[in-house]
Formats: sequence, structure tokens, C-alpha cells
Amino acid sequence: MKTAENHTINKGLNIHARRAIAYIVLVLVSFLCLFWFYVLFINATRSHGELTRGFTPIPSTHFGDNWESLMTGTLPVWNGLINSLIVAGFSALLCTYFSTMTAYAIHAYDFKLKKFMFTFILAVMTIPTQVTALGFVQLVSNMKLEDTFVPLIVPAIAAPVTFFYMKQYMESALPLSLVETARIDGSGEFHTFNAIVLPLMKPAIAVQAIFTFVQSWNNYFTPALILHEDKVKTLPILIAQLRSADWLKFDMGQVYMMIAFSIFPVILVYLFLSKFIVQGVALGSVKG
Repeated sequence: MKTAENHTINKGLNIHARRAIAYIVLVLVSFLCLFWFYVLFINATRSHGELTRGFTPIPSTHFGDNWESLMTGTLPVWNGLINSLIVAGFSALLCTYFSTMTAYAIHAYDFKLKKFMFTFILAVMTIPTQVTALGFVQLVSNMKLEDTFVPLIVPAIAAPVTFFYMKQYMESALPLSLVETARIDGSGEFHTFNAIVLPLMKPAIAVQAIFTFVQSWNNYFTPALILHEDKVKTLPILIAQLRSADWLKFDMGQVYMMIAFSIFPVILVYLFLSKFIVQGVALGSVKG
């Protein structure tokens, strides 16, 4: 009897110990992730002279000065924000929608080239963007699409990584019996996809929308090749221009303010979409 009690006590202690270790690790990881945001916002409050003297954890009093110098400078900061929102927003919307539709087609339909198409899409993942950059720029130039957002938004529709994630999520979250039931009830294919499949995929869509938005928002390589006029440039290009300014005009406090300014929309998008992730996890735990 005592042996069984001791075993139960030891088991309870092990559970508490593992839980304590897990909490400690999560706290450390959270601190490491958030510390750099803290450094960024602290540096945004400091002047160029203070930044050259090293880091300090105490905020300074030059936040307003950095903001004013940024807004009154020659760079179209607000235009860059709007341009980045347009490119990143439409890229995330189209990428998640059509990637989910492609994954649904591979998951729910049977056709001869099904395995080949799945393998081909995954093979595209191994091709770096830099390899096709030259041909892409030539194509955009021949189509007279330079200094437009079309070459930045339309190619985002074909996202093999997003497709693969959606396909794997459908394997566990979308039973084919549900699709067959909808068809028997007379639901059309597009209605089934939009009214039944998409709501079930909300957590996965929210995750991939965040990733796609952040990737498009931070993308510098492709926009720098396509966008040349200041009025259509995105924030990463403007940040690069600010950092490459002449040393007489270079202001590190202004650079940090620009980076902090560009991060706020990403944080807002994450806070908005994270609730769908939490709802999906809670719903999955209830079903389990």
C-alpha cells in the first residue's frame, strides 16, 4: 500500500517538476524574443550621439525629435506604409485563399496526375527566388509592369510552402465524409469550399496569413528590383535608403524610429489574427 502511495507521490512530483521546467523555458524564450523589441523601442528614443556611446536600458528624451526629423525628411514615409500595406495585405489574402483552394483540390478530388502535381508543387519549393530573379525582371520589363504592385502580388498566389501546410492541416481537420455529405445535400463545389471548408481552416489560414504578411512586408529583394519611383516604394526600400545616406546626413536615431514605425502594423496584424489561432486550438481541444 505504501509503495503505491509513494509511486503516486513521485509521479505527482515529476509532473510538477516537468511543468516548472517547461514554464522556465517558456519564460526564457519569451524574454529572448521580446528583448530585441525592447532594445529597438529604447533606441528609437535616443539621439544619434547617444547611440554611438553604446546601449542603455533607460529610455531617452529624443523620441519626438526622431519622429519629427523622420516625418519632415525627404522620404515619403506614409506612402511607403500604404504601399507596404497594399502589397502585404493582398499577398496574404490571395496566397492563403488560393493555396487553401489548391490544397482542397488535391485533398478532395481523385485524378490521374494527382500524385505528380503534389510532387511537382513540392519540388518548386527547392527553387530559390534569386535563381529566377533575372528572368522575372526581364518579364516584368517586357510587360511594362515596373513601378506597379502587380508583379509583387500576383506571384504570391503560387506559394508551395503555404499549400503544403494547408494540405497537411486538411489531413486531420477536414474529413472527406463531410464534403460528400455536402455534395449529397446539393451544395455546389464553390459553395462547399467557401461555406464549409474555409471556416474549418480558420486556424491554419490565420497562421499562414501572418507568415505571408510578414514575409511580404519584410521583402526587400524583389521590390528593389521592380520599384524605382519613390512614390511606390515599400518601407524596406525606404529603410535601406535611410541607412545608406551620406555620413553627414546619417542619423541612427532616425533609422531606429523608421524601423519601429514599420513594425507596428505587423504587431497589429498578429494581434488581430492570433484570436483565430486560439479559437482553433480551443475548439480542437474540446473535440479531442
